Amino acid sequence: MFSDDPVQQLSMAMWLNQSSTDDFILLGIFSYSPRDLLLFSVVMLVFTAALFGNALLILLICTDPRLHTPMYFFLSQLSLMDIMLVCTNVPKMAVNFLSGKKSISFVGCGIQIGLFVCLVGSEGLLLGLMAYDRYVAISHPLRYPVLMNQKVCLQIIGSSWAFGIADGLVQMVVVMTFPYCSLREVDHFFCEMLSLLKLACVDTSLFEKIVFFCCIFMLLFPFSIIVASYTRILGTVLHMHSAKSQKKALATCSSHMAAVSFFYGAAMFIYLRPRQYRTPSQDKMVSIFYTVLTPMLNPLIYSLRNRDVIGALQKGLDRCRVGSQP
Repeated sequence: MFSDDPVQQLSMAMWLNQSSTDDFILLGIFSYSPRDLLLFSVVMLVFTAALFGNALLILLICTDPRLHTPMYFFLSQLSLMDIMLVCTNVPKMAVNFLSGKKSISFVGCGIQIGLFVCLVGSEGLLLGLMAYDRYVAISHPLRYPVLMNQKVCLQIIGSSWAFGIADGLVQMVVVMTFPYCSLREVDHFFCEMLSLLKLACVDTSLFEKIVFFCCIFMLLFPFSIIVASYTRILGTVLHMHSAKSQKKALATCSSHMAAVSFFYGAAMFIYLRPRQYRTPSQDKMVSIFYTVLTPMLNPLIYSLRNRDVIGALQKGLDRCRVGSQP
């Protein structure tokens, strides 16, 4: 199968050597100790629960007419983003851990960076705009169907995706044009951008500063929408004369506030800390939190505290029972 020509053999060896140097090594987060094996199993259970929970929530929202409202439309998009987010990093981490091969191709690393930045940016902006939706629903209930019509909902979703995609593409292209040194060991369980920049053979400090300010904008701009929306909501609730109405209004916001706290708390801890306070072990643990645990918690937060979602689930289960009866 192989040629005896020494020139061809030398060319093949050079090509194989170049291919191998294009790969990055993901050092991962788990060793093969009993403790880490248990933690890996827990992460995979959480990953499975995140996939199942978000897929179920999307199915319920699509099939039950009572959930065909702007809030649940946004929630279905949030679940779609969460499914894509956990699938961007966790499967590759699991394959590398189980196979013992820690490599990822240059192209695969670029795709991970682009998808991760895109999804985090899109989800952050969507959470901010969902707070505006709650403000309109509580402060202007009679005008809600007009202010949050189908066109506005599509514009909100479209802007969230467009914002994330543009940011992901730009950062992916810039990061993957840097030259990287021969020792390509990424101290993370996926191709996290800041961890990858440490391996560049050139000075990336200017780009890191730009990324830092981009992260400030990407996190604080939606967060400012959330703060402004909930400040107005609180003012509206305080002026309500009925305690029942106040309780109902706060209940509709509590689920969203819980999701916002988990997402923004972890993201700000990762990306808004000064570089000298960052440690790889902390970054990896917090990354597990908001790339795996938060996507699992979101469907639980929005379903367990929501009578409409529970009612849709019960209705679906009743249909399954009736269909299974002979």
